Amino acid sequence: MAHDEVVDRYSGLARAALSGEKIVDCDPGEFDQGCFGAAAYDDTTGLPQGALNASLGCGNPVAVAELREGETVLDLGSGGGIDVLLSARRVGPYGKAYGIDASQDMIDLARRHAEGVPNVEFLHGTIEHIPLDDQAVNVVISNCVVNLSDDKPAVLAEAFRVLRPGGRLGISDVVTVSPLDPVQRAAAEQRVGCVAGSLEVEEYRELLHRTGFIGGKITLTADHGDGVHSAIVQAAKPAIGPGLEIRPMRDADADQVLAIYQAGLDTGQASFETVAPSWEGFAASRILRYVAVDTETDQVVGWVAATRVSSRPVYSGVVEHSVYVHPGCQAHGIGRALMTAFIGAAEDAGIWTIQSGVFPENAASLSLHQALGFRIVGTRERIGQHHGTWRDVLLIERRS
Repeated sequence: MAHDEVVDRYSGLARAALSGEKIVDCDPGEFDQGCFGAAAYDDTTGLPQGALNASLGCGNPVAVAELREGETVLDLGSGGGIDVLLSARRVGPYGKAYGIDASQDMIDLARRHAEGVPNVEFLHGTIEHIPLDDQAVNVVISNCVVNLSDDKPAVLAEAFRVLRPGGRLGISDVVTVSPLDPVQRAAAEQRVGCVAGSLEVEEYRELLHRTGFIGGKITLTADHGDGVHSAIVQAAKPAIGPGLEIRPMRDADADQVLAIYQAGLDTGQASFETVAPSWEGFAASRILRYVAVDTETDQVVGWVAATRVSSRPVYSGVVEHSVYVHPGCQAHGIGRALMTAFIGAAEDAGIWTIQSGVFPENAASLSLHQALGFRIVGTRERIGQHHGTWRDVLLIERRS
């Protein structure tokens, strides 16, 4: 459904709600029986009746977002405001709940419902271009809205941008478990009302992964027939210290990544290699590539990536990884944060064994890996010469 069409449709529903009507955006029977609207919530005590009447979601994202006092939360496509009001309760007076909606009528409706609630704010804008600063919130929620967007990569990219490191994503959405033919999709759209742009479960997982989220989990809830389900989508932004961010590696990072690589090789304790490869060679052979960056300057301060150990199917879940930190930024927890994010992303991707080789003299690297669950599985003695000296290598691995 086109953006303007979506806005017009929900603006009309908001105007109906403003006049006191109870509104639905799909077949009334499905709405009542499929846990849509206010039926999805366990406790709505004290909420304005208008907010309940205007609830159009397909679940209860607040229940799975694990909101804590003092946190800041953003609701994408906040509609009549029920999830924002519930979030404001959870985060308490020292927290804040934002809602964003593309319909000014919905914003007006939500503001009416939130009168007298000091820790809420409703923003007029689109979920593809969120009018908040980077790293502005702890949690992003949404209730049956992401499926309506015709640019879902932009929606998740914006959610990633506004989340603080370690921040959480909790979305109620409509998904499909297999491809729908046009007849099935039309029938489901008639019943459920928000299927036209729904993603398949595996598409959703892949999009979360490409955006940079880790710990992606999609839990099917209500079954609406024809392979259409409501679902809870959960994920997290990788955690790291203040002023930093972990995100997927980009081609624009090439010079900085390779410079850090070369600086590590120059120490003589990182690898038998002495010269970093070309970017083309690096990018072609490596998967699960992430960088840690300074959020003020976008300077890369560390990176992690993996290569597959074999093209044989039996080894499809086995990778060899490398992690490097800028020489001026070591001993600040950057390597640990990168490795923690990498392990999460690897598990999301179905990797069951992460392995590497470490020189015995590289005590810092060995200590880091052992703290994160790696074990030494053996020693390859005098495996090769490095600057004219025969070197041993400790083989380490971590299994999920």
